[in-house]
Amino acid sequence: MKRIISTQDAPEAVGAYSQATTNGDVVFTAGQIPMTPDGDLLDDEAIDVQTRQSLENVKAILEEEGLTMQNVLKVTVFLDDIDDFEEMNAAYKEYFHDNPPARSAVEAGNLPKGVGVEIEAIASNE
Repeated sequence: MKRIISTQDAPEAVGAYSQATTNGDVVFTAGQIPMTPDGDLLDDEAIDVQTRQSLENVKAILEEEGLTMQNVLKVTVFLDDIDDFEEMNAAYKEYFHDNPPARSAVEAGNLPKGVGVEIEAIASNE
């Protein structure tokens, strides 16, 4: 059965979606943009700062479910500009030191609120 995951340690959902959902075994986060839990948008910051905030949001959502970044199986990174890949990747590595998850990174353009990056994750409690 689907269950909604919500935490005040990540930006609240602002549309018809949840921060994350789970069936008890697998957690799917919504795409997280570089917005603080207080609603401050970091769209003017460098891509490494935006990446860290997006991943901090993913981390907070997972922690609400008792998981860590080590539980992440797959990440999708949407970039406004694929030329930001190296800078994003350097910040991304800080969160996945050993045994990183599978990942896709694509240029999407026109991300929500004009940000440079949006990140979603799939994690397992197994």
